[in-house]
Amino acid sequence: MSTQPRRSHYVPQDIEPKWQKVWADRGVMKASDSSPKPKFYDLVMYPYPSGDLTVGHARNYVMGDILARMKRMQGFEVLHPFGWDAFGLPAENAAMKRGGVHPREWTLKNIAKGTRELKMMGILYDWDREVTVCEPDYYRWTQWLFLLMLERGLAYRAMAPVNWCPVDKTVLANEQVVNGRCWRHPDVEVEKRDLEQWFLKITDYADRLLDDLALLEHWPNKVRVMQTNWIGRSKGAEVDFAVDGMAGESIRIYTTRPDTLFGATFMVLAPEHPLVERVTTDKHRARVREYVEKARKETEIERLSTEREKTGVATGGFAINPVNNEKIPIWVADYVLVTYGTGAIMAVPAHDERDFEFAQRYDLPIREVIASSSGPRGVLREPYLGPGALVNSGEFSGLESSVAVERICDWLEAHGVGKRAVKYRLRDWLISRQRYWGAPIPVVYCPVDGVVPVPAEQLPVELPPEYKPLSEQPSWYRTVCPRCGREAKRETDTMDTFIDSSWYFLRYVSPHDDKQAFDPELANHWMPVDQYTGGVEHAILHLLYSRFFVKVLHDAGLVEVTEPFKRLFNQGMVKRFGQVMSKSAGNGVSIDELAGAQGADAGRIYEMFIGPPEEDVEWNDSGLNGVVKFLQRVWRLVLEPESVT
Repeated sequence: MSTQPRRSHYVPQDIEPKWQKVWADRGVMKASDSSPKPKFYDLVMYPYPSGDLTVGHARNYVMGDILARMKRMQGFEVLHPFGWDAFGLPAENAAMKRGGVHPREWTLKNIAKGTRELKMMGILYDWDREVTVCEPDYYRWTQWLFLLMLERGLAYRAMAPVNWCPVDKTVLANEQVVNGRCWRHPDVEVEKRDLEQWFLKITDYADRLLDDLALLEHWPNKVRVMQTNWIGRSKGAEVDFAVDGMAGESIRIYTTRPDTLFGATFMVLAPEHPLVERVTTDKHRARVREYVEKARKETEIERLSTEREKTGVATGGFAINPVNNEKIPIWVADYVLVTYGTGAIMAVPAHDERDFEFAQRYDLPIREVIASSSGPRGVLREPYLGPGALVNSGEFSGLESSVAVERICDWLEAHGVGKRAVKYRLRDWLISRQRYWGAPIPVVYCPVDGVVPVPAEQLPVELPPEYKPLSEQPSWYRTVCPRCGREAKRETDTMDTFIDSSWYFLRYVSPHDDKQAFDPELANHWMPVDQYTGGVEHAILHLLYSRFFVKVLHDAGLVEVTEPFKRLFNQGMVKRFGQVMSKSAGNGVSIDELAGAQGADAGRIYEMFIGPPEEDVEWNDSGLNGVVKFLQRVWRLVLEPESVT
């Protein structure tokens, strides 16, 4: 019989560290690759080590830990790893605010603190599998995956207008521009610049990324809808409008409504369209150039806004509508984007809201060619956007829209002035970043051999120790061509940090493998992730990019799966005083603070009972204190049952 004295009070600061040590000593969180038990891969989205972890951060970690414990008790071999999304701009920004502290120093300090806090919360991660993306033994394989993309024709360089954040002085992907502003700096307007950039051809996988959403039956429907809309597949026709007075020159447009071709009364080119200068007459040249220069300073979001008035200028040039040989004027307007479709549109104001607004402002013709069920309307006070019977459309008049679309496409193809086409809203993934704290892109530029990939055996291309842009470090970027031995220059851009998170779940299966990015046999054993938990804010960026990477790796014969995550759960945010909990908002409750006062168990229970896990919740200290009282009663019930009535 034990002679240990009974504790009369529940003191979590004594109890919790004891059992956390027992769990660690017994290795209960470690996953065996050779276990005969059925596998269960339980993963939460890894965090950026930005400082104190709050109980807001901990909500999804607690959810993942509870699931992992339950699955172990149900007889599964559970892989429950953790890591750190440790590259990126926040570390550089923090370093600048702290008088030049190196991003690596700041990042590793935060990782050490975060690791201690997570262990304090009693979360059982397999820490032997920890990955940190800023370590050379990780980004070596990030670079190797880039070379795989290059080898497979999926990585390329191109001059392109890019989104430029003037604060961070770096390029942003389209997905990182929110309402015309930088996603990291909501008060900063994004600019447009032309730079030669590295892209990944995610558009080659557009159909598979879209069609395979049907396989993800255990994903939230709203995430699948968001990805469907982002990929934005549409069917229509490409049509060539000859430029009047320019033999052999034409303007190609893409339309999802070939049934409205007879209603085109003018054409619009994007300000960046290569034909703008050539179709503009001398009389209009000065105004067009002034307009183009102004438009290039605006963001795509601003130009597409439905709230701003449409503007444009006439070029003085004309195009010929192929279906009726009508000569129509060519305009330049900023609501047309060179990055979408062909960078030119046929304007059908009677059946398009933007074209209608533009035509009204500049007194351009409006011709009705689709009649609603109530018949032609005569004077139009608003555009009719639906299908109907064609009018004013030559031989196609009287046909219903669905029939007319096919007949007109047949006519275009037969006359060699157009063809059926499928287009996507999705654009290739721009991955170049003009910053220090990221994985260097592993290519060199040779005056003889051009762009030369760094051989795999020479990876990783490590960051230099000095913290400043790579383009300002000649001792680092001056090198020799691995192909011919002549003087060459390293690429000084680093990769978008979403590259790192597009494959980290695969590195967990063999994190110490120094021969390959991951062991294919172990990947095929553990993948797909059975349960993935994280915020809905990653619905387009991280989740879409991860799906793309896995499909490429599948095609390369490195993994059997075609989708990385079987089940997805998006937890709600934790708020305090009406705002999402964060250090910057000054409303955070740190894990240190919680564990040192009420205890980790009280915090874990409160996290789960505060509200439905998929909904945003409000942190309330009185509710937490109620959980503490409950645990005190449980304690007395076990040790002093006679005292509990």
